[in-house]
Amino acid sequence: MMNNLFSIFDPSTNLFNFPFNWISTFIGLLFIPFSFWFFPNRHYLLWNFISNKLHNEFKTLLGPNSINGSTFIFISLFFFILFNNFLGLFPYIFTSTSHLNMSLSLSLTLWLSFMIYGWLNNTQHMFIHMIPQGTPTIFNTFMVMIETISNIIRPGTLAVRLTANMIAGHLLLTLLSNTGINMPNYLLIILIIIQILLLILESAVAIIQSYVISILSTLYSSEVN
Repeated sequence: MMNNLFSIFDPSTNLFNFPFNWISTFIGLLFIPFSFWFFPNRHYLLWNFISNKLHNEFKTLLGPNSINGSTFIFISLFFFILFNNFLGLFPYIFTSTSHLNMSLSLSLTLWLSFMIYGWLNNTQHMFIHMIPQGTPTIFNTFMVMIETISNIIRPGTLAVRLTANMIAGHLLLTLLSNTGINMPNYLLIILIIIQILLLILESAVAIIQSYVISILSTLYSSEVN
């Protein structure tokens, strides 16, 4: 039963021994209308509004010493995760963000980039950051160990947070749909209403998770500057 339940997340379409489902990761580009690239319209205005809001917020988190244009990588990360989360809510579309190899690849790549940049360019700041201000001298060694462990597990926590939230909602919707086969009509109507409400909740989770991942990545980046 458990194997059948989790099999909804397995790539099921293979072409020349390649899991063809992963191409759905790039279907999010279809959400950008072609007219967006040529002349302003309502889609362009909405996209521009959201991008400006994210840019201003990320710029504030990164601080005045951030590199110009550094916010665009986090804006792109937000839209990339958002599109893939939403695509997973459609029937027969593979949910790539429900897999650790996708989410961990994103978080680990960003984390390694931040660490390499920080230790090469701001070595003294990275050492200072390991000991919070006002820490008693006797606890310095202990605090360094705590901060080091906390720093190392960051990519894992980002990846597990995104994957777990995507899996939980999909499993709940699948379980409810499987239990409705032998239900009487009046209970089936109630079940459909519950599923619609859960689908709305999952849409909100898709937005919130993409925002949380991008915000946390921005905060981690701000610590190395």
